Amino acid sequence: MTTAQRITSYTRGRLVFDVADQGPLDGELVLLLHGFPQTSRSWDRLAPLLHAAGYRTLAPDQRGYSPGARPRGRFPYRLSQLVADAEALIRTAAPDGRKVHVVGHDWGAAVAWALAAVHPQRLATLTALSVPHPAAFSLALLSSRQLLYSWYMFAFQVPWLPELLLRRLAAGSRTRVIKGLTAAGQTPEAAARDTDFVAHSPALTPAVNWYRAMPFSTPAHLARITLPTLHVWSDRDPALTRRGAELTRRFVTGPYTFHVLPGTGHWIPEEAAEEVAGLLGAHLAAPLTA
Repeated sequence: MTTAQRITSYTRGRLVFDVADQGPLDGELVLLLHGFPQTSRSWDRLAPLLHAAGYRTLAPDQRGYSPGARPRGRFPYRLSQLVADAEALIRTAAPDGRKVHVVGHDWGAAVAWALAAVHPQRLATLTALSVPHPAAFSLALLSSRQLLYSWYMFAFQVPWLPELLLRRLAAGSRTRVIKGLTAAGQTPEAAARDTDFVAHSPALTPAVNWYRAMPFSTPAHLARITLPTLHVWSDRDPALTRRGAELTRRFVTGPYTFHVLPGTGHWIPEEAAEEVAGLLGAHLAAPLTA
């Protein structure tokens, strides 16, 4: 009989984070970290497949996305704080020191890479969807078209204007935006959900502040990864070049698997949930059979 309890929220300091805790209570823990501009709902297609395989998933609405965790300004959204938030959830869910698996997409993948670099003792495996190792991404900026692809990261450094333009686009051209996202691979339901988030959510400025805090990242997050690592990249991603994905191998010293999803866009957890679940089946079990 398990003594584990469901977690609907957890605290770090004065901040309160909402969590979707699902799957068998006695299953191995899988931490699911969402990206921009999404919430824990981005895992709605993938998480049930992990539950069916016996895993328990914890999907937090991260800093800025949870209503109780929206500090003002950009400095509170630096990567070190995002990592500390994730590590606090691990401590809450596994106070006995059990290792957990972490799967991140988009910004969630960036947090997952940094978490694996700073707290490898708390993790069993790392899975990064879309986003490469941060050192590989930096090299790709200098050696490929990645700098061109990343124009929006620089545009987001401007105060308040990006949010104004995004809200006007999402609200004023809602149908067109949804059609564009659907054409890029999202389901109509997910496209509508994310468009309405941009148009109406008070979390939009905190979410953009993740980008504004990028200049405050520390070298510790560039460390090589010693954990079993799976990196999944899709060849129709409009924001991330293949160069960064290919360079990632240089920065992983543990067992490493690189998988390309042909014909898939950026929204991997929703576009390719079944294929990712299949990849995770072997990857998450690897530490147990090694």
